[in-house]
Amino acid sequence: MAPNNVDRLSILPEEVLSHVLSLMPTKYAVRTSILSKRWRYSWTSVTNLDFDDHHPFHDLHCLKTFIDRILSLCKTTQLNSFRLSFGEMWPPKSSVSKWINEAVRLNVSELYVKANLIDLPSLFTCMTLMKLSFVYNEGGYCNFTSSIDLPFLKTLIITIFGPSSFNASKIIHGCPVLESLFLDIDCGGNDEDYNFNIPTLKHLEIRTRKGLGVNQVVMNLPDLESFYFQGSLSSNYMTSRFVTVDMSSLVSATFLCNYSRSTELWVEVLKGIAGAKSLSMSIPYMVPPNVPLPNFSNLKHLELKSSVRHCIVPPQQNVDWLLFPQILENSPELEHLCIEGDSDDSGWIEPQCVPICMLKSLRTIKFESGQLWKSNIKILAYLLRNAEVLKTATIVSRIFPLEEEMRFCTELLKLPRASRYCETHFHGSLSHSASI
Repeated sequence: MAPNNVDRLSILPEEVLSHVLSLMPTKYAVRTSILSKRWRYSWTSVTNLDFDDHHPFHDLHCLKTFIDRILSLCKTTQLNSFRLSFGEMWPPKSSVSKWINEAVRLNVSELYVKANLIDLPSLFTCMTLMKLSFVYNEGGYCNFTSSIDLPFLKTLIITIFGPSSFNASKIIHGCPVLESLFLDIDCGGNDEDYNFNIPTLKHLEIRTRKGLGVNQVVMNLPDLESFYFQGSLSSNYMTSRFVTVDMSSLVSATFLCNYSRSTELWVEVLKGIAGAKSLSMSIPYMVPPNVPLPNFSNLKHLELKSSVRHCIVPPQQNVDWLLFPQILENSPELEHLCIEGDSDDSGWIEPQCVPICMLKSLRTIKFESGQLWKSNIKILAYLLRNAEVLKTATIVSRIFPLEEEMRFCTELLKLPRASRYCETHFHGSLSHSASI
């Protein structure tokens, strides 16, 4: 209140009040209608609508009545975002469809739908939608049989919980300007293909909990800049194929494969992303040490994660170190190397030849492990002894007591270094750090 007892909040312009109310959940924005006559209908001009089945909705009828009432009174002509999130209640498919139809009528730009029963025919011809995100719960029903035409959709986020025959290609083909695609799904049927033929796509993220159990994945993505994959490449299917048509613009890639029944499939994916400048990867269990790896001719930054952390089957030996020399040999321009995770160097075999990157380009190394002192000293010694242009080596230990950390620092002093300008930084688990 101002000194003259003027309500400064209430005299704000209507568009400012509408913006403020749009930043809060809809059920709270509606409550402002009881403040005064001035506030009674201020909320009807909000540009964001947010509905969920949490308090204060005690039953499904109460929830449906509230949403129907709000949508009937809403006066906005351009809805920025519309969110429906139902985790506990199961609104009927007809009600969900009706609410989405209202959002389409209000020219919605961003839509988020989480429901057990989904049928979206009107949505798939929406001319204003730019971002679509939906979560399909296990045991529900999802219908995507209608034709799809989303001419301005740039971001598509799909999460599927539980078994489903859903195929993202059904939606992708109707999105001619798609730029970002995020898929979090269980495995589909073996009789389907994923054909990612999207000339405009810049970001692709795929997460799978049981594997991509499909016949073939085709990647024709000439403008793709970032690629992320985490999960299993296949579950029970041995015939899956990964075909790269064009990924020539790829800058960064993350490939965290925790399991693959086919070494050839794993290598195919690796070949498709080999042109990236930045790569984060893990090597799954069952990949043999003599598998031929692609050349990473553009690679500047490499992050290797331990296979133990991402493996669903306990490995008999750590194949990370068996393939490590080949990875370095195939990365002639590598400048930054980060090794993360707990592993055992018992499978380490020191190569006879020093990789080119260690002689000419490798400048920084980061080694993070909870078992660094006991298990990984051989690899660290090899890197320091052969990296001739190395400038910094950072070692992070997460679980050791102080006396063990000091003993490790002492051991580091004894390791020979090829680079006379290399600084070694040690960060311990007790916020202890040292430069050597």
